[in-house]
Order: sequence, then C-alpha cells, then structure tokens
Amino acid sequence: MQRVIIYDTTLRDGMQGTGISYTLEDKLAIARQLDAFGIDYIEGGFPLSNKKEAEFFRQVREQGLTRSRVAAFGSTRRPHQQAAGDPHIRALLEAGTPTVTLVGKTWTEHVQHVLRTTPEENLRMIRDSIEVLKGEGREVFFDLEHFFDGYKHDPGYALAVLRTASEAGADCLALCDTNGGTLPAEVSRIIGELPRGELSCLGIHCHNDTENAVANSLAAVDAGAVHVQGTINGWGERCGNANLCAVVPNLALKMGRELACAPNLRHLTSLARFVAEKANLIPDKRQPYVGEAAFSHKAGQHADVVAKAPRLMEHIPGELVGNERRLILSELAGKSTVVRRLDKYGSFDKNSEVVQLLTGRLKELEETGFEYEAAEASFDLIVRRALDRYRPLFELRNYHLESFKATDSPARTVGRIFLTTDGSKELMGAAVGVGPVETLDYCLRDALATRHPFLSKIKLVDFAVRVLNPERATAARVRVFVTSSDGEKTWSTVGVSENIVEASWQALVDSMEYYYNNYVLESGEPGQ
Repeated sequence: MQRVIIYDTTLRDGMQGTGISYTLEDKLAIARQLDAFGIDYIEGGFPLSNKKEAEFFRQVREQGLTRSRVAAFGSTRRPHQQAAGDPHIRALLEAGTPTVTLVGKTWTEHVQHVLRTTPEENLRMIRDSIEVLKGEGREVFFDLEHFFDGYKHDPGYALAVLRTASEAGADCLALCDTNGGTLPAEVSRIIGELPRGELSCLGIHCHNDTENAVANSLAAVDAGAVHVQGTINGWGERCGNANLCAVVPNLALKMGRELACAPNLRHLTSLARFVAEKANLIPDKRQPYVGEAAFSHKAGQHADVVAKAPRLMEHIPGELVGNERRLILSELAGKSTVVRRLDKYGSFDKNSEVVQLLTGRLKELEETGFEYEAAEASFDLIVRRALDRYRPLFELRNYHLESFKATDSPARTVGRIFLTTDGSKELMGAAVGVGPVETLDYCLRDALATRHPFLSKIKLVDFAVRVLNPERATAARVRVFVTSSDGEKTWSTVGVSENIVEASWQALVDSMEYYYNNYVLESGEPGQ
C-alpha cells in the first residue's frame, strides 16, 4: 500500500485563522516541532507577502530540518505575462525551498471574475508557471483552488486544468475544497470519476465549513489520494482546515496507512498543545485524540467500566497519541472515580476511609458551588490534605487592595500582601496593576519570588467567571476558574465566594500550591 504524504500548512493557511498570529521565532519553533514529529512537508508561507515570511525561509534553511521538506507557497503568473519574469514566481524561487506549492484557478467563475482573463489564458498561466519552476529543479505541488466547485460547475474545464498541470510536470495535484462545502460522498464520487492514468498523483486540501474536512480527507484517501494537506488543531480560514491531529491518527490507527510520522504518534498531543501555546490560544478540550476530554469519563457508571475494561469505553488507548485517561470529579462521580484519582498516592478501594471522606467532601463542596470537573488541580490539593501529603506554600496574614481612577486616566489597583512561611518568617509584597486579580498575582510574586523562583515559570493563561445565583444581582456568589501553565503542563483551579476577589484569590493560590506540591517538592526542584 502506497505511503500517504502529510503536508502541514499551519504556518500559512493556519495563520489565516481568526485570532492567530505567530512571530518569526514562533514559526521557526513550530517548524522544528513538526520536523521532530516527522511531518513530510511544512508549508512556510508566502515569501512575497512581507519581510517576516522572507526571513523565515532564510532562517529555516540555516536550521537544517532533518525529516521535513519546506515548501514555499504562491500563485501562478499574472495573465499575459511571462512566468520567468513574474514577481510571484521569482519570489518562490528566491525562497530557496526544495518544494514549491503553486495555486491556480480551476473554477471558470473565478477565472472570469477574479483573474479577469479567459479560460485558455488560465491554462497557459498554469503550464508556464509549473514549467519554469520545474526547469529550476523544484518539486512542484499544484493546488487546484475551488476544484470541487469547479468540477461540479464545468467538469470538462476542471479536467483540462488537471491534464495541463500534469503535462507541465506537477509532482502532485492537490484537489482543494476551498469553500468547504463539499460532502464526503461527493469527494469519493468526483475522485472516482477522474482519469487517474493520465494524471500526476492526487492530493486533498479541505476546509471545514460543513464540519467535514477530516471526513472529506479520509474519503479522498480511500478514493486514491496519497497526499493530505491540513493544519495542527484544524485552524485556518473561516471554520478552519482539515485537522491533522485527527487525520494522522485516523489514517495510521484506523485505516492502516503507512505514514512517516506514525512512529511518533505518542507525541501528537504535546505537538497540538505546543502549537496552541505559541498561538496563545487555549487548547480545545473536546478535540478528538488530543483534547483534555478525549479520554475523560464523568459518569460513575462509565468510570466503573473503565476501571474494569478500558477498551469497552475508549476507541483507542489514549497513550498511543500521548494523551491520558481522566476520571472527572463531579456530582455524577461515584467511589470508583475517587479510587482511580487516588492511584498515584497508593492503593485504595471503595471502602477505604479516605475514599468515603473524599466522596462526601466532594459532594458537600459542590453543593456550595465548587466544581472540580474543570479544576482537578484544586481537588488534588483536597486529596493531599486528606492524606496528610500537603505542604502550604505560605500562610496569609492579610491582603489589602485599593482601586482608584482619576479623571480620564485608566483605572489602577494598588495592593499589599503580608504572608508568613515556615510558620514564622514574615514576607511582604506590593504591586500596582490594572485590576485586583492581576495586582494580587503581582503581590504574591513580589513576596515569594526570591524564596520560590519556580513561580517565574507559571503564568495565567485563562480566567473565567460564572455567576451561580443571578437572582442576587451584584450580591451573587461567583465561581472563578483559573488555568495556568509552565509552558509544558497546564492545570486548572477553582474558587467560590460572594466576593469575586476572594474567589479569584482561592483559585490563584491553589494554582501555585498545586505546582509547588506536585512538581517542586516531589522533584527536588530549587525553591522549596
């Protein structure tokens, strides 16, 4: 069976997603991770678009990737010009990549209304551009923009584009569902109708506007495509692209296809989270395979089955893709869930005194508004206290916050905090911030940073507030979730109070103490 080529466009098409932007350093770091994972091709972007893109191609050459080939992306020459002198073609050559991905029009509507030229000239543009790039020794992938729409509108012309690109020497023809409106059955039918013997090998590039990008990509492979384009986490224009974090394991584990990156599947989850970190986006917990919820079980009955026979509740073992099983703590959880959560602390059964204690404690706290489904780090501290394995980072004496605003100047908050550590040593921290939570965080770090340098690793990556009893209006109780990260691990904590500052304080302190107890004390890291 022919190996399927994986082509990543996170650094080009993925960057076109709303809210996504990478620095040059981010792009280079992501390229190194994709290379380590074993992705066949990394599309770097448009070399003609700006200085950052051009600099990326220069620096990535110097880094010398070992597994991946880098591709520059650009369009065919302009109408009624010569490809050899066209600035787009020259920029692609000057990028110095071994592979060039060239995009051209397939749909006559685009030829006439966007390029404002004739179908015949469009074919000449495609042939001329590919021949010049091939003449310079480049591997050329030809992306047929709007292929499926074009084929449905005028199959004869779409076939003419395919034949022209093949005759010009294109190494692969990537059939693009640019509008993302094609369904899997259409993908299978259309690819099945193509005269395969006359064409270069086929690839697929799908957008996700009908939530079918992954399904369409798999259907294309079933129909004979041997090259799949997509992005890490599925990011991209509008609703995104085919998500390689689902495409890759589906091809390798479900369809038995040979992939160069298959031996590294156990690093897939960390790759997905690394890219999210560089984009400064919170990973989608419900993402298949790599999401935090992908192998999570909430109901007590489900957790009980998982404890006895995991394969009955999970389609694959999570460790195959570097993920892990999580048993969610909630009002639906039974003693089995608590027992499994205690695994790392020893052997317990449902009748253990600590299991009885924690099960009751969990339900009591949730009745007051706490929720540990999304804040397992806070529950871990409850477990540690019950097992006498908790060591406080500090003891609070008091904190004082004062918010002020003068005329049209921005509001600010001044804070002071007084702590004791080791039962006697007194510490004081002070800071000025925009809001009270930021100021509390700064005050804590000011007081503790010298004694506990590990705090410099931790940063808050998400802050969410939920009103629990809105009928009380401004006197309502609130639940605050804080998500923190050290750049590799991510954890969430919770606080509940009628005072939003106090609820935030609880979650903020839990975040620091979780890391302190689980990673600093247990690893012997400096700053104990």
